[in-house]
Amino acid sequence: MMPPLLVTCGLPYTNGPCHLGHLRTYVPADAFVRYMRRTGEEVVFVCGSDNHGTPIVVSAEQAGVSPRKLSEQYHEHFNATFKRMGVHFDHFGMTDDPTNHRRTTAIVKSLINNNYVYKQVVHQAYCTKCKRFLPDRYVEGICPHCGTPARGDECDQGCGKHLEPGEIREPVCKVCGTKAEFRDQEHYFFKLSRFKDFLLPYLDQVKGTTNAKNYAIGWIKEELHDWCITRTLDWGVKFPGRDDLVVYVWVDAPVGYIAFTEEWAKKTGKDWKRSWCGENRVTHFIGGDIIYHHCIFWPALLKGAGYGVPYAIVASGMVKVDDHKFSKSRGYVVWTNEDYLDKGLPADYLRYYLLSYTNHTKELNFSWKVFSERINNEVVNIFGNFVYRTLFFAHKEFGGIPDGPVDPAIIAEIEECTKTVDNFMKEYEFKGAADAVMSLAAFGNAYMQNNAAWKIVKTDRAAAATVIKNCVQLIKAIALLIEPMMPEKAQECWVMLGYTDTIATHQISDAIQEVRATNIPVPKPLFAKMDENKIAELDALLQKRVAEANRKMEKIPTVSFEEFQKLEIRTGRVLAAEQVPKSNKLLRLQVDIGGETRQIVAGMQQIYKPEELVGKDVVVVTNLAPSRIFGIESNGMILAAGEQASLLVPLKPVEPGTKIR
Repeated sequence: MMPPLLVTCGLPYTNGPCHLGHLRTYVPADAFVRYMRRTGEEVVFVCGSDNHGTPIVVSAEQAGVSPRKLSEQYHEHFNATFKRMGVHFDHFGMTDDPTNHRRTTAIVKSLINNNYVYKQVVHQAYCTKCKRFLPDRYVEGICPHCGTPARGDECDQGCGKHLEPGEIREPVCKVCGTKAEFRDQEHYFFKLSRFKDFLLPYLDQVKGTTNAKNYAIGWIKEELHDWCITRTLDWGVKFPGRDDLVVYVWVDAPVGYIAFTEEWAKKTGKDWKRSWCGENRVTHFIGGDIIYHHCIFWPALLKGAGYGVPYAIVASGMVKVDDHKFSKSRGYVVWTNEDYLDKGLPADYLRYYLLSYTNHTKELNFSWKVFSERINNEVVNIFGNFVYRTLFFAHKEFGGIPDGPVDPAIIAEIEECTKTVDNFMKEYEFKGAADAVMSLAAFGNAYMQNNAAWKIVKTDRAAAATVIKNCVQLIKAIALLIEPMMPEKAQECWVMLGYTDTIATHQISDAIQEVRATNIPVPKPLFAKMDENKIAELDALLQKRVAEANRKMEKIPTVSFEEFQKLEIRTGRVLAAEQVPKSNKLLRLQVDIGGETRQIVAGMQQIYKPEELVGKDVVVVTNLAPSRIFGIESNGMILAAGEQASLLVPLKPVEPGTKIR
């Protein structure tokens, strides 16, 4: 008996509200689940909130509540928000609940019994003022790999590498700002390095999106280090046999997928082991920022503990807002409730935009202007217009849907569309599926226009009835196909066709079943256009948030003229440029600074092609201390402005090495 298709989403972290970045994962997953169920698949859809880790402890301390209390507040927030967005899980649990504590402990014990865990003394940052060890987000410092500022568990501003306890340089306590010192602390490590020979062939055959597989394969081929799986915290799942250590959050959080399946199985009388032991069809939908954990750590943990490994890993592209990198601190964020749902905007509009704007693995750039244009030009003018003009004419002239056969050419058009949608949905190409459905609506509009039922009804009512019957058949098919993307509006359309049941209970294959002749109610427009004034208001709110965030960040300490004079800034000319292997951000440049060629590593790969920079005059800080970035020595800094790294260049030609004054 084939196991069910178990679909999960990366767990929302319970220390902040839901925003657009979250929805890039949850809406596509929900659309996929809805579609697969309506092809006859048995599908289980589980998720839950991620409650452990240092950021929640820090946030709880700042709010003056317990970590559990904070987690419960945001757990309910996410649960309610997802339902408002039409995202419905079969079970939505918490990683701090007993089931996950038990399952995590059992898995860690299995890893220990299978000889995949060992203990080792490490030098961990310790705050003498707070009198505690500083795990993960409690500490900030300098990345040992690339020399850029980093947080305790990841080089989030530079090379992106995962950092183990004790690796960060020049540690500072994030809570009180005190310079930390290193002290010995015993921790436990998972033998991740033992799994390289398993992971490479596994990632070669695992289903899902290529961005997930390729990114992970690159990391594995470079080097695979053992992984510290304990932290010195009180909040979390206790490590077996230790009261002073908890399991690292990136162990117990994915174990939550299993625990949530157990909880779902208990309330439904099902067997959770069908989904997690041996061959399975576990499909993870995740954000692009957690590929490393789901494609490397998680499969290795499951393999080491004797569980089945995921069937597919589907990773979304990152989100930008108004052409800027998504950033809560800089104001480039759209809050799901405050900025959208609470303004009375339909969840289905945002669902459609998220699914149709770009391919799932590509970067999604949100702007209110583009959002408005896509909804008005596609959803309203194409789909909505076709539905309303057809059903209005049908009700006016025939009292409803007329009798008679549907043209075989119309059925063929629908069959072709359903095949296209099926291929795209099963390949996680949701934009392609949305485009195909909208193309069918455009075909219907053209068919209605070309056959001019409003003209021929005056001389040949039977011919006009045939045209309308064909158009209504197209509407039925469109409603069935678009339901996974726009469930609420699809149901409204279904009722307008005279049906009294729920569209989600019908198979996709019903699209070619001939629509019945019946009376229909007086139709109303299915969609309302986005109002220009409303969009301007929403955009102004976003720009105000950005401006306020920038003002807060602009409180920069002043420097004296003498301090500024210590900088040596000269013009340079780029002689050569190349991409840094295995990095998607960095370029290695050779720059003539006047009688000397300097090697400089710059984070410009996503903005400039190497050949674009060769021969360019640039401005260089030449007396910075050398640093190693991604293992390459860099001797200088090229100056650029803004998110798009616009290069600072001399207005008039000057020789390389000319001093800036």
